[in-house]
Amino acid sequence: MELKFYNSLTRQTEPFHSLKPDTVGMYTCGPTVYNFAHIGNFRAYIFEDFLRRTLEFAGYKVKQVMNLTDVDDKTIRGSQAAGVPLQDYTKPYIEAFFADLKALNIEPAEVYPAATQHIPEMKHLIEALFEKGIAYKSDDGSVYFSVERFPAYGRLAHLDRSALRSGVRISNDEYEKESFGDFALWKGWDEKDGDVVWDAPWGRGRPGWHLECSAMSMKYLGESFDLHTGGIDNLFPHHENEIAQAEAVTGKPFVHTWMHCAHLQVNGQKMSKSLGNFFTLRDLLGKGYTGREIRYVLLSGHYRQPLNFTFDALTAARSALARIDGCTDALRLRAKETGADDGVRVPSTLEAFGAALADDLNASEAFAALYAFVRSANAALTAGLSPAGAREALEVFAKMDRVLGFIDFGRSAEAEIPAEVQALADARAKARAEKNWAESDRLRDELARMGWQVRDSREGQTLRPVAQ
Repeated sequence: MELKFYNSLTRQTEPFHSLKPDTVGMYTCGPTVYNFAHIGNFRAYIFEDFLRRTLEFAGYKVKQVMNLTDVDDKTIRGSQAAGVPLQDYTKPYIEAFFADLKALNIEPAEVYPAATQHIPEMKHLIEALFEKGIAYKSDDGSVYFSVERFPAYGRLAHLDRSALRSGVRISNDEYEKESFGDFALWKGWDEKDGDVVWDAPWGRGRPGWHLECSAMSMKYLGESFDLHTGGIDNLFPHHENEIAQAEAVTGKPFVHTWMHCAHLQVNGQKMSKSLGNFFTLRDLLGKGYTGREIRYVLLSGHYRQPLNFTFDALTAARSALARIDGCTDALRLRAKETGADDGVRVPSTLEAFGAALADDLNASEAFAALYAFVRSANAALTAGLSPAGAREALEVFAKMDRVLGFIDFGRSAEAEIPAEVQALADARAKARAEKNWAESDRLRDELARMGWQVRDSREGQTLRPVAQ
């Protein structure tokens, strides 16, 4: 299975080959933990999870690193406004972030480095840049990266360097820089930062945002690694600056393949609190939608195309998932039956599914392969599919779900049924046997209020907890 991804660095789709056989080093830009992450953030995290799962589907072992930005202007100002230490301020948002990842069935990364825990690595990188003659200190104690002294700057964005004003000292964002395009590696201490400060050979202060990712990614993945991902808004200047910092020190290619996710829109507009279309995951869960349904919607479009998020899409996802559930439930019932194996199998669409994944994560074609298999499985069940055939069909669904992560997520085939729930279900079965449809419907609604879904088939009635 040869994977092909669009590489933002070369601006073309190209075959993917890892630097080490069967192993992929992958860095993903994580959250700035000053508030709850919103669904635009999770569009990117779902894309990265889809990528990770695809790599694993193709046989790679993945080492993923996702940073936690717990020191920057936003976290510092937030902690000061709340009147609590920085670590106490960011802790609940970090915990909420991990809870949100779990709610969306996003596989955990191997490492979640926090910026405040990697200051020594950042200072070491700055020292190396001073030794190369690329870093310089300004009058206020800040340290800057000089783009004029690093001719390779601009590999991702192809920055028009003629727009940079060199040779003069200008004031920008309260800091003096030699050139307009220079960026901060270290911000000299300011009274507005309070006690958020670290000592360094060039003066007290704190690291710049761009520096954090370069230092942490190289610590855990090496000076050169396979994949770096993020939202398209990270491409410039953040990722551009990461490349400059790393390659100016090592002289080696920093990252082989860069992949960027397009923006999320809500009801056709940019997400904004002023427009009333700004949602965190908690907002959507509070409206009665499930993490499973949200994952389905965020995964449904191609990662390089803007995705329009609507409540109609969530409603459609609920219906689509119910259709998949009906098929897999029926297959599980058939798989438990006894009977001879007639050799009939549901035609697998795994090859088409894998080809879609290999084609730069073509989600729409992967979904098409999934639903083609659902249709074939339903037709085979109607025609009398054998238990052995049902079991093999379930194996195909399991392989697809290893990538999609929403087929069985939030559902439990062997959930323990409380006695009071089972009593209501037995009463409903009796009402149906007596053709007392009104009572049967009443009991079905009562079970739904208790969080249990009833499904009827020729084999009888089954109970499942409502997916969360």
